[in-house]
Amino acid sequence: MSGKNPKYQINTKENKAFLQEICQNLLDFGHQFPSPGGSSYYLGDDGAPWADRSRETWITCRMIHVYSIGAFLGHKGSEALVDAGLKGLMGELKDKENGGWYAGLTAAGEILPTKQCYAHAFVILAASSAMLAGREGAKELLEEALELYDLRFWNEEEGLSCDTWNTEFTLLDDYRGINANMHTVEAFLAVADATGQEKYRERAGRVINRVIEWAVRNDWRIPEHFTKDWEADLECNKDRPDDPFKPYGATPGHGIEWARLIAQWTLSTDEEHRLRLAKFYIEAAENLFNRAIEDGWNADGAPGIVYTTDWEGRPVVHDRMHWTLAEAINTAAILYRITGRLKYEKNYSEFMEYLDETVLDHVNGSWFHQLDEKNRVIGTVWPGKSDIYHALQSTLIPYYAPGVSIALAVKDKLR
Repeated sequence: MSGKNPKYQINTKENKAFLQEICQNLLDFGHQFPSPGGSSYYLGDDGAPWADRSRETWITCRMIHVYSIGAFLGHKGSEALVDAGLKGLMGELKDKENGGWYAGLTAAGEILPTKQCYAHAFVILAASSAMLAGREGAKELLEEALELYDLRFWNEEEGLSCDTWNTEFTLLDDYRGINANMHTVEAFLAVADATGQEKYRERAGRVINRVIEWAVRNDWRIPEHFTKDWEADLECNKDRPDDPFKPYGATPGHGIEWARLIAQWTLSTDEEHRLRLAKFYIEAAENLFNRAIEDGWNADGAPGIVYTTDWEGRPVVHDRMHWTLAEAINTAAILYRITGRLKYEKNYSEFMEYLDETVLDHVNGSWFHQLDEKNRVIGTVWPGKSDIYHALQSTLIPYYAPGVSIALAVKDKLR
C-alpha cells in the first residue's frame, strides 16, 4: 500500500475533507439506535435495529457520547438522540434497588446479570460528554456514576479497578482485567477535563504506571487477564481465543489504544510533570504502538491488524476488527504530532488507504466491524455494526488537541 494519495495524508485538505465526510456518514448511520425505553438497539449492517438482540449498557453509553459530540458539530437531531440514551440510563438500565447499572436487557426486557466495571466506565464517559452538551440530568447522572464507581469498582490501595460483581453487588468475581481499566482511564480523563476534579487524572496515571510495568515485563505486549491478586494469567481463554472481551494472548489493538491514552494523559498533566517525565511516557507509548504494529499489521501477508497474537508476537486470531484500525489511525496521528517522526505519518497514510479500500462500507455506511485474514466480511465475533464510537472518534482525534478528551476538544474547538 502506497498511501501517497493526498486523501490519505495527514494535514492535507483532502484528508480533512475525507474524515469530515466519514464523520457525517457515521452520525447519519446511527440514528436508529434508541429503543422506546432509551437503551440502545444493536445495529445491523444497514443501520437498522436488530430488535431480537440484547440492549446493552455499554453500547447505549457509547451512543450518548458520540451524539454529544454530534451536538457540538451541529449534526441535526443529536440532542434528541442524547436525551433518548439518557432516558435509558436513568430508566430501564438503572438498578434502582441495588444501585448501579445493569449489564443490559434482553430483547424481552429481562435483566442481563452482573454489574460490569466496563459498562460503568462508559456510564461515566457518557454522562461527562452529555453534561458538556448541557443535557438535562447529565450532571446528576455523572455525580451518581462517580459515587457508585468509587464505592464498588475503584481500589484506592491497588490503584486499579476490579472487574465484575453479581447483580446485587454481594459477590465480587476473582477475575481482574485490563480492558475495563483502559476504559476507566478514558473515563477518568474525561471527568478531569470536564469538571476539573484532578484526582481522576491522578488515578488514571496510577493505572497507566501499572500497565507500563506489565508491558515492560512482556516485551511491550500487555497482559489482559489477571487473578484477584493481580497476577497475570497469560493462558486465560487459550481454548476460546476469539472471545470478544477476554481473548487469549496479546491484543495489538489494545496496545495501540493504551499508547494513545498514555500520550493524552502525559500531555494533560501539569507543566512540572511534563518537563520531568514526558520523555519516559511518550517513549512507552511509542514502544506499545510500534510493538503492536510490528506484530499485527500485515502479519499474514494481507493488509490489516490481526486481533490477537501469542506472547512471541505470532498471530493467533487473524481476523481484523474495525476498532483496532480506528485506534491505529488515532495513535499514528497523535505520535506524529508529538514526535514529528515520519514513520508515524507513513503509518497513518497506510491505515487511511486500507480504511477507504477495504473497511469502509461505501454502500450501507459505517465500517465493516470484522473481516477475516483475506479481508472478507464476517460476523463470528462482531456481527452487524453495533455502534459508531471507535470509528467516529477516529475522524476527529487526528486533528484535535491530543492532550484533551475528545468531547471537550470538539466542544471548545481545540485544534
